[in-house]
Amino acid sequence: MSLLKHFATVSSGTATSRVLGFVRDVLMAAGLGAGPVADAFLVAFRFPNMFRRIFAEGAFNSAFVPLFAKSLEGDGAKTARRFAEEALSGLVFVLLLLTAFAEIATVPLTWILAPGFTEDPAKFDLTVLLTRICFPYLLFVSVVALLSGVLNALGRFAVAAFSSAFLNLILIAVLLAIAFFGLEGTPRAGIWLAWGVFVAGIVQLLILLLACRHAGMGLAFVRPRMTPGVRRLLALGIPAVVTGGITQINIMVGTIIASMQAGAVAYLYYADRVYQLPLGIVGTAIGIVLLPELARRLRAGDHEGVHQAQNRAFEFTIALTLPAACALAVISAPIMRGLFERGAFDETDTYATAGALAAYAVGLPAFVLAKVFSPAFFAREDTRTPMWYAGANAATNIVLSLAMFPFLKQVGIALATSIAGWLFAGLLAHRLWRDGNFVPDQRLRVRGVKAIIASAIMSAVLILGNWLLAPYTGPSREFANVAVLAALVMAGILTYGVAAFFLGVMTRKEVVRAFSRPKSPAA
Repeated sequence: MSLLKHFATVSSGTATSRVLGFVRDVLMAAGLGAGPVADAFLVAFRFPNMFRRIFAEGAFNSAFVPLFAKSLEGDGAKTARRFAEEALSGLVFVLLLLTAFAEIATVPLTWILAPGFTEDPAKFDLTVLLTRICFPYLLFVSVVALLSGVLNALGRFAVAAFSSAFLNLILIAVLLAIAFFGLEGTPRAGIWLAWGVFVAGIVQLLILLLACRHAGMGLAFVRPRMTPGVRRLLALGIPAVVTGGITQINIMVGTIIASMQAGAVAYLYYADRVYQLPLGIVGTAIGIVLLPELARRLRAGDHEGVHQAQNRAFEFTIALTLPAACALAVISAPIMRGLFERGAFDETDTYATAGALAAYAVGLPAFVLAKVFSPAFFAREDTRTPMWYAGANAATNIVLSLAMFPFLKQVGIALATSIAGWLFAGLLAHRLWRDGNFVPDQRLRVRGVKAIIASAIMSAVLILGNWLLAPYTGPSREFANVAVLAALVMAGILTYGVAAFFLGVMTRKEVVRAFSRPKSPAA
């Protein structure tokens, strides 16, 4: 199966999860709004998510996957399985200790992440309670991340990509129950959502365990030991954990600063959820597919194939991310109005989140490109270089967030994140180019320019359409707001699609090949 087909598979799964995530957030906005219960739940849910990205997605996507893929390619399935079992046992042991510590130290951890909540004791206490319920999700989803890495290295991307949708399905069911019982905006609604997160982690874990067993790679728990494989994993994983930690410092700093303004945590969350859709569909999907692909090609000495894979990944990124970033920037208010303006989420909340969304859109291409460039380092077992560049990213973000928040509030935090993102992507790209590990080919350069032109045409159409349709939108016009957003989205897709087709950004043959069915289940 081609790289493009793998990318399409992961993108489809990610898109399904993100669309369900939008449904979840629409229901959450109506049920919780941007008030104290929403702030408490979002901070509580951020704890396990933050540590998951540090210990699971950070360390294992960058350290475990290349080692497992190379072992599978060079030493066979039996040796690779033994290494995966050793890594699994070590991960579970560490996470059990971390979870126990977090359950005991929840109060000081909450004070560190959301110091502004101390001014409202009820909100602070609710955040502590919800955090204690949510935190075990870290253990479940971290094991899910390792099992996903195993399946991805085997070329089986679908189950791992679609498994994350179950979190959103379960939370949607909980939110519908909250609405049915009339619990909107109450502390009990937050408690129900927290237990929904806990249950979702168990469901995801069971699905991935069954998928690995079906793929012939069922893993057993063994006694944690410091084997040569685990030592190598630690040598690569510790810098990766530090990198993940630095990245999460960016998020934590933004949350700390935002907690000083009522509603800002929720404003940033809702804006983040919108721009995460293209980031997940394009950036995350490419990163997931590209890492094992590069590791296998490097093991086989296929350096020409490495350059080819990187150029095509960059090409897909430009073709899909540029129009998304432009659309999020020029119609941010209609997007937030159509998606969230109902119930407890009013017009003031719409414009507050729209400003943050436009600021995030500025950095969207950089966020995706970082996910394209990072696998080139990880596949070469270099986790230290991204660590140093992530440090520069975090320092820039902290300084700019502190400088801009007094004047721009949540928009300043989002803009600081975008500027720091461009710095990070630029440093990664420069290092790869300097070392001869990334050489843009003629096709990439030509199609990149064409994608910029097509995106500019689409942006002009969206600006005009928004101007013409704006009189039909506003507070208490929920149906009209949704209809206008749908019209603008369709206009943007059609305009960019037609422009991209005639300019040759991506050919019809490539699109058909990406989404055609595989010849066999093993493909």
